[in-house]
Amino acid sequence: MSGIKFGADSFSTYEEGIKKEWIVGNGLGGYASSTVIGANTRTYHGLLVASPEKSPGRFVLLSSLDEEISINEEVYRLATHKYPDTVFPSGFNYISKFILVPFPLWVYQFGDFTIKKKIFMIHNSNTTCILYNIRSRREGALLRIFPLVNSRNFHYTVRSGELSFTQKTNPAGVKLESSNGCTFSLSSNLSYHSDPKWYYNFEYDIEKKRGLNFQEDNFNPGYFESKLKLGTSHFFIAASTEDVSSLTLEQVEEFYTRETYRQNLLAFNSRLTEPFALKLLRATDPFIVKNPSSGESTVIAGYHWFSDWGRDTMISMPGLLLIPRRFEEAKYILKNFSRHCKRGLIPNAFLALGGEPIYNTVDASLWFIHTVGRYFAYTKDFLFLSDVWDTLEEIIENYRKGTDFGIGMDSDYLIQQGPQLTWMDAKIGEQALTPRAGKACEINALWYNALKTASSLGTHLGKNTSTYETLAAGVASNYENVFWNPETNCLFDLVYKGEEGYEVKDPAIRPNQIFAVALPYAILSPEKEKAIVDRVEKDLLTPFGLRTLSSDNPLYKGHYCGDSVTRDAAYHNGTAWPWLLGAYVKAYRKVHNYSKESLEDMRALLQNFDIHLETAGIGTISELFDGDYPYTPGGCIAQAWSVAEILRAYVEDVLGIKP
Repeated sequence: MSGIKFGADSFSTYEEGIKKEWIVGNGLGGYASSTVIGANTRTYHGLLVASPEKSPGRFVLLSSLDEEISINEEVYRLATHKYPDTVFPSGFNYISKFILVPFPLWVYQFGDFTIKKKIFMIHNSNTTCILYNIRSRREGALLRIFPLVNSRNFHYTVRSGELSFTQKTNPAGVKLESSNGCTFSLSSNLSYHSDPKWYYNFEYDIEKKRGLNFQEDNFNPGYFESKLKLGTSHFFIAASTEDVSSLTLEQVEEFYTRETYRQNLLAFNSRLTEPFALKLLRATDPFIVKNPSSGESTVIAGYHWFSDWGRDTMISMPGLLLIPRRFEEAKYILKNFSRHCKRGLIPNAFLALGGEPIYNTVDASLWFIHTVGRYFAYTKDFLFLSDVWDTLEEIIENYRKGTDFGIGMDSDYLIQQGPQLTWMDAKIGEQALTPRAGKACEINALWYNALKTASSLGTHLGKNTSTYETLAAGVASNYENVFWNPETNCLFDLVYKGEEGYEVKDPAIRPNQIFAVALPYAILSPEKEKAIVDRVEKDLLTPFGLRTLSSDNPLYKGHYCGDSVTRDAAYHNGTAWPWLLGAYVKAYRKVHNYSKESLEDMRALLQNFDIHLETAGIGTISELFDGDYPYTPGGCIAQAWSVAEILRAYVEDVLGIKP
């Protein structure tokens, strides 16, 4: 796969260097992540962030490695840290290159030394490995590497008085046990020397901007050391929740080769060859993980802080797993959610990777049926379809009769639901920022799509699906009358009963209506589909996503920034979301009769992300962007449905590669 490269001009200042972040996953939901200059700017940054056994959530265990080379009176410090009113050391000044291919590689150059440093994780292991290739043109130089460790939930900060460590040294390094029960090891082919001390008052710039705790202390148990020979020396450090004391340099290098091969195999198996598609394909891998407690495959919704969410998983699966042809994993994920279906609802979220599921979502079950349909289109897996058929029936029957959270079919065949159950679910305290209790335009487009999909799938199994066709016809007969707004020539976003019992129709122009055009089964006339796409293009389209609210609306917020209250107010009231472009591209091509011009327009739109892949989360796509120019990225640096829907749209709707 092609790589992403930056030269020294990209790190000319600390402020520029911290704008770019990298992340490497381990297939278990753990990761290694920081900025390209090695300065941690989030509580979520660290070289080993993992879920220790019997610990809820993910913990920062190895925060960073501070390398220094000394010779005579000269000391070259490669680390970069932010402290109150100062940056020290400023090792980013020595970086000449950063390359992501497929894992992060730094080249440091200073004096008579050149250092190449690689970071990767062993797949399905809470193990991070760092490889050093050091070329010295002087004799007598000394290398020291100081690990800064912690043992805290990645959402929070900690101070030295709140945590302590015991350490047991061994010939290869040290085993650390924290006072809160986490155990992990550091090993190396460098010699280890115990010299415990605390480093105080690290500052995390992004957390400071977000109005969160941004200062903490990290523990340094000692240091790894070796004299450098004239010529080239090779070293490694491994950090793990497992016993890595017997690791050798040769084994670590072999692990690197295997991980590189695994990445290349993903590209080969996908059968994709187009360069931009391959870049997006590489970005899919960290999201597909095994739940560490159950061993079941699932999807991480976003890095750094999300776990596995039902809605996000179903929307993401075509791009994350079907386009890359990872059909076995797709099957097991669908089966897992099917097993957890309760009263027709699949889980909204599995909190903390293994906690009890919560079910407060109206659309996840409908997206589940859609995704089963897409899986069958790609695989023709009749046995799987037979296995999950009961779940499809359960979902439709419960939605028809009524289930939890006020979800159920009204007399007009349309689905209504209680508050905060659609994807626009942000709230401050108990105040909903996008109140959508009632009948939502995309939920009923999904309901119609689910009925038609189930009818089609059931036919393949020889089932009597006439009831589904009858229900679908009822939805189609009422949808336009309920949702069409002739004044704006598009759909009302929501229809609900007001305080006095009168019907209220919300004319806010939001992107949810695009699904009435993009889903496989059309519920509106071609003329009205075209009008919707034209309205969305005029009011909501940006180069990196669809705005969640028209900029003409008085509630519109064009920037996603500030503290949590300010950010949440903008989250679904103007902020642009990349994942929505997947539906937009499909709808745009459809209403323009798949013309050559529409193809080139959508190719250009999606290829805007080729630039973005080098500007925020390197090699991946952010959760959201400002609705206003210059469309600054925000939220998670890597979001599953952002990557998935851009890849799916590019492959299916631009390259024309379909099942």
